[in-house]
Amino acid sequence: MIVVTGATGNVGGTLVRALAGAGERVTAVSRGISARDLPEGVRPVRADLVEPASLAPAFDGADSLFLLTSGDWMAAGGDGTVVADVLDRARAGGVRRVVLLSSQGVQTLRHSPDLEDAVTRSGLEWTVLRPGAFASNAFAWAATIRERREAAAPFADVALPVVDPEDIAAVAAVVLREAGHGGGTYVLTGPAAVTPRQQVAAIGDALGEPVRFVEQTREQARAQMLRFMPERVADATLDVLGTPTADEQRARPDVERVLGRPAGSFAGWAARHAAAFQ
Repeated sequence: MIVVTGATGNVGGTLVRALAGAGERVTAVSRGISARDLPEGVRPVRADLVEPASLAPAFDGADSLFLLTSGDWMAAGGDGTVVADVLDRARAGGVRRVVLLSSQGVQTLRHSPDLEDAVTRSGLEWTVLRPGAFASNAFAWAATIRERREAAAPFADVALPVVDPEDIAAVAAVVLREAGHGGGTYVLTGPAAVTPRQQVAAIGDALGEPVRFVEQTREQARAQMLRFMPERVADATLDVLGTPTADEQRARPDVERVLGRPAGSFAGWAARHAAAFQ
C-alpha cells in the first residue's frame, strides 16, 4: 500500500492516478478528500499534516509514503518537528519507504533544510525530489487570459527551466515502485530555461491567438502573491524568479535519467492545458 499526501493537487492527484493505473493499492490523503475525487479502488483518508495523529488510519497496512507539504501547511506552523512526528507514526504503522517532495531551493540555500533533515534522520529508506518552478504556476494567468488575452508577471526576460508537474508525479511513481532509489536526491527541471514572456507566447500558440504580456514590478507581484502565500514564501519565490543562481537556471538531467525519456517542455504543458485559458 502506498500513501499519497496532498492527493488532490497538481502532483499528488496525478501520482494517485498513475499508481492506481499501475495496479498499486493506494491511500489518498487530503483535508477534504472523498471517494468521488479518486480513481476506483483508491482509499480516501481525510487528514492534516499539522495534526499527525489524524494520519494514523492512513498508515494501516502501508509500506510506502509520498510526503508532500504546502504553503498553507507551512503557514499553519508545519516544520521539521511536525514532519518527524508524522514519520514516527508512519514507521509505527509499517511504512518502510518515504519519498519527500522538497524544493530545489534547499540545494540553493533559499529554503530551510528542516523537512529534508527530518526525512533523512527518520530511519526509513528515503528519496528526496527537489523540483524547480512548476509549469502549472502559469494557471495564475488563466483568468486574465480568458477575460482579455493578457498575462502579467515580473522579471519578463529571466529564464528558468520550469518543470511539468506530470513529470514530477511520474518520477515519484518510479521511485515509490522500484528498488534502487534509496538515499537518492533528484533535482527535477524542464528541458530548457524559458522566460515568463516566452511562457505567455507559448500559451498564445496553444490558443491559436496572441496573448499580451504585461511586466509587473517586484512590488506589484509581491502584493498579488501575499493574497495566497506567506510573506517569507513570497519573498523567496520572487528572489528565485528575479535573481536566480546559475544552478537554478540550468536544466538538469534527472527526469530523463529516472524516466528514460526527456522532460516535458513548457510548450507541451501549455498545449495539454489550453482549455484552462480558453
